[in-house]
Amino acid sequence: MAEVKTISQIIESVSPYYQKKKAPEASHTIVYDSSTETLEPVYFFMLDLMNDMGLAPQKLVDNFSSSPGSGHFSEFGQRASIMQQQASKILGDVNTVLRSVLNIVYDLKEFKTRLATYDGVKSKDKNEQEGAFLALKQIWMDKVDIAKGNSSIKAMALGQAGFQTLIDAFLVAKDEKDIDKIELNDQVKRILKPRIHEFNIWVGESEKELRKRYDIEKNYLRSQVNSLKLYSRWVKPYLTAAQGLEQKEMGMNPSLVKMFDTVILELTLMGKNKLDIADEASKGNVSMDLTNPKFLDKQRSYYTCILVDFVFRGIPQRVQQGHYAFGGRVDITFKAYALNDDELKKFDEEMKKSEVNDVLSLINGMTTDSLGPLQEDINSFLEEKPKEEKPKEEKKMGLKEIFEPFTAMFGAFEKKEEPKKEAPKEIVVAPDNWVESNYLRPLTAENAKAKVFDLFDAYKKSHGMTSYS
Repeated sequence: MAEVKTISQIIESVSPYYQKKKAPEASHTIVYDSSTETLEPVYFFMLDLMNDMGLAPQKLVDNFSSSPGSGHFSEFGQRASIMQQQASKILGDVNTVLRSVLNIVYDLKEFKTRLATYDGVKSKDKNEQEGAFLALKQIWMDKVDIAKGNSSIKAMALGQAGFQTLIDAFLVAKDEKDIDKIELNDQVKRILKPRIHEFNIWVGESEKELRKRYDIEKNYLRSQVNSLKLYSRWVKPYLTAAQGLEQKEMGMNPSLVKMFDTVILELTLMGKNKLDIADEASKGNVSMDLTNPKFLDKQRSYYTCILVDFVFRGIPQRVQQGHYAFGGRVDITFKAYALNDDELKKFDEEMKKSEVNDVLSLINGMTTDSLGPLQEDINSFLEEKPKEEKPKEEKKMGLKEIFEPFTAMFGAFEKKEEPKKEAPKEIVVAPDNWVESNYLRPLTAENAKAKVFDLFDAYKKSHGMTSYS
């Protein structure tokens, strides 16, 4: 498993500027400790305050861990087990249907091969037609006539004297009239005529039956695909809940004593605000030359980024069955950064590689990655049209759609299907150019410092807190 990094460490690793600086533009900390007041208002006040300041916060981290001897640990462990059991049960049904899909696909491939032989009989190419007839005769001798035992064509030709020409004559003759044209003794002719008649009847009837079974199997495949989609929707809430109820391993954290009734909560919010160069120029903070559209089109955008980390150490208090309130201590750390477009894209890329997505990526590999090669086969059968009909546009029902509820959690298949493109290259963040390093980055950094202090100060004053830095 990859090394677990904090959000600050990820930001500082993706930005060449902060790799050298190794610190945010500004950092402030508030400590709030009250065992009688709940901690939820602390979080929601901050969330609303960031929204009011135009930062549009996003939640990046949401972890918890309870001391093993606490009632909270036991109760939430039971909830997680219930979710896991329900998810496991539905996934078992998913696997059953998947096995059925695999068997249907292979059956349809076999039917399609057999039907191609019947199509060859109707071909205008004499060589293809003759080859198809010979193939069907071999099938009839091996599958149908063999049931007659010692009186079958092969048994008589290979085991009884005087019938050595029986197989060759059967393969050559197309109907009863052809038998009379072949130099054979009367005994062989009397055996061949009813067999040729029986074979010709079998060709017509077996083709009808095979095509009927082929259509039935295609309809069954469609039904099983729809079942997969339904099971996938059912299992999604349980997988999401089970993953959300997993406790983070916090090792030897001294705040978690085995027999104490304690819980640790970790939350991280990140808000950002784009630098408005035109507005800054109107205030005289930068030159009006920087507002030139030709310059702005080529220039990376810069953002004031505010990171708010919460670390709660709470005492769970049961307020009613299954519900807890948390009083205790919260450490809130405010950090300010100035980041450009490329750095934010690289940050998102690194977040997707973080430990948060490890479990979900395993589920993704278990489903779409392992069964992806079947997509083309499934689509070929579900979208197949009779030759006389013109193909109509129809929504594809491949594995991508089957597992849409899973992949929505993995951040995959979010866009409409497009032509295959080359795999996206890894994002490389270029160092700041002269304008960025002398104007845009410093200006964004100053705005970030002011914004983070306003946020910190407003929160501090509204709560009358005195323990801060």
